[in-house]
Amino acid sequence: MRKILLISVVAVLFVFTQGVFGQAKYVFYFIGDGMGVNYINLTEAYLSTINGERGSGKLFFAGFPVASFATSYSANDDVTDSAAGGTALATGEKTNNGVIGLLPDKKTSIETVAELARKAGKKVGVSSSVPINHATPASFYGHQPDRGMYYEISLDLLKSGFDFFGGAGFYNRDNYYDKSKAPDIYPLIEKAGYTVSKGYDDFKANAGQSKRVVLVQKKWEEAGAIPYSIDRGEGDLSLKEITEAGIDVLTRDNKKGFFFMIEGGRIDWGGHANDAAAAILEVIDMDEAIKVAFEFYRKHPKETLIVITADHETGGMTPGRGSQNLSYLKYQKKSKDGLSAMVNELVRVKEGKVSWEDIKSLLTETMGFWREVPISWENEKILRDAYESTLARRNNVRESNLYSENPLIVAKAIQIINDMARLGWATTSHSGGYVPVFAIGAGQELFTRKMDNTDIPKNIIKAARY
Repeated sequence: MRKILLISVVAVLFVFTQGVFGQAKYVFYFIGDGMGVNYINLTEAYLSTINGERGSGKLFFAGFPVASFATSYSANDDVTDSAAGGTALATGEKTNNGVIGLLPDKKTSIETVAELARKAGKKVGVSSSVPINHATPASFYGHQPDRGMYYEISLDLLKSGFDFFGGAGFYNRDNYYDKSKAPDIYPLIEKAGYTVSKGYDDFKANAGQSKRVVLVQKKWEEAGAIPYSIDRGEGDLSLKEITEAGIDVLTRDNKKGFFFMIEGGRIDWGGHANDAAAAILEVIDMDEAIKVAFEFYRKHPKETLIVITADHETGGMTPGRGSQNLSYLKYQKKSKDGLSAMVNELVRVKEGKVSWEDIKSLLTETMGFWREVPISWENEKILRDAYESTLARRNNVRESNLYSENPLIVAKAIQIINDMARLGWATTSHSGGYVPVFAIGAGQELFTRKMDNTDIPKNIIKAARY
């Protein structure tokens, strides 16, 4: 397949840009999957509310000197998916939904900003809070006609030669059409010269001298995403830890600089679940990772560029239907998925004989219902009806979204707390809403206008002069 370059920078433009901004030797590229503009608004309003204030302005990265927005449509749809959105953010070219790193013809490979960085002698890192061969991270090293070709995407990772990968793990050969021809991916990764670290403690203990590292969740056999931050347990990775590990690896014996993409992938999953509390805390979790990058920037302010954006908006989320009360969300202690796991475990322990009092007790402890969160007669009837029609009858009716299936009682509980917080959701899929763009550092001037998502990697290339 022939390669096409993202951009040709003529000598005149090169000379001109040298006079406008310094070269970005170190590039951090944060992508909040699904993080539309309203997610920023909602998270800041939530942070203000729980601090007893009104207004916004609490997210660290939202204070960066450059703040703009971008369109996100794909080559064949006004509403992109993560494959086409990720490809646009990685290559500066539009493609069809479902396609990774190829033009709409599904044959012509597009060179990514990460691949260009590597050609320029930079070290390269790609990471996420979801599987490393999921659509957005895959778009920076993969070239496949279907985002579901996870095993083939993993083989593209081995060919990339990038220095650091971090995330939940991999969708492995279970997704491959012929398992007899598909060796387990982890031995292949180690054979390619990578140290596989299973958890942050393992990374610190065993990857200190490694030039190439793949950092995965401690329970790496489970290929799903890293747990939501609201569900995080001891030993679970955080995006902050992945960022710290990536910087460690990418700065080892390196005088030429690096390119580092970090995706907050579970923001999107929270949006698909219409789980506002989980999504908000994922935005905050990414904010903590951005603070790590900013500390690096403070040490190298003339040579570092930090860019933050999203591949699309998820859920059509609208904060503030009438009088808003986001304070209720602080009493939610589990994501929709986490609460579902607790209900499923309760059913197992009780051998199917789950009482209404069992459910009330669980919802009180995990959602604050009846204790901190007042439950009206109407809302209690919604919950009781869901219980009677499913758990009381040992009926396994579930609500489904793109990434999970949840007991009906859980779906109703999350819906109620969203309604009480006065939050609206238009869909459990993506929307065509604008996505935010924030920037600070060398080349930040390139991001001071409304853009298309394809402009963002092109401007990174200009700033870094790949």
